[in-house]
Amino acid sequence: MSQRVGIGYDIHRLEPGDGIVLANCRIPCPYRLVAHSDGDAVLHALCDALLGAVGAGDLGEHFPDTDPLYRGRNSAEFVHLVLALPALEAWRLVNLDVNIIAQAPRLSEHKPGMRRRLMELFDLGPDAVGLKARTNETCDAVGAKQAIQAQAIVLLTHR
Repeated sequence: MSQRVGIGYDIHRLEPGDGIVLANCRIPCPYRLVAHSDGDAVLHALCDALLGAVGAGDLGEHFPDTDPLYRGRNSAEFVHLVLALPALEAWRLVNLDVNIIAQAPRLSEHKPGMRRRLMELFDLGPDAVGLKARTNETCDAVGAKQAIQAQAIVLLTHR
């Protein structure tokens, strides 16, 4: 059986606002993510992981931030478009795992909802979706509450 692994990463700056979106879940907080789309670092990292697993480039190549078509776009649309790419037709997503690194806002109470949404978006069971949220122990821009990072890994198997 042929398998592929892909990794993804994304980071977005934080600024004062009225909430953020992570894993396609709205999280009320005094911040917003600076981005061309909705800034969902979790979904961006997962899209990059999927694309990387099949050698199909990265999110910016498929949906450039210079294209006004993608301004303010819901990142769940990117997920659907990536999963529908011909490069992924012969592959089945086995599992995914995500790290969210954020000093603020606190994410622990939002993790169950984010995990459920990832299961829905990627059509996976609970044992195939990992989601962790951690701080950066006040180190660097993330630790200074200036940014949020997401790291993702996916495993694909040939259909």
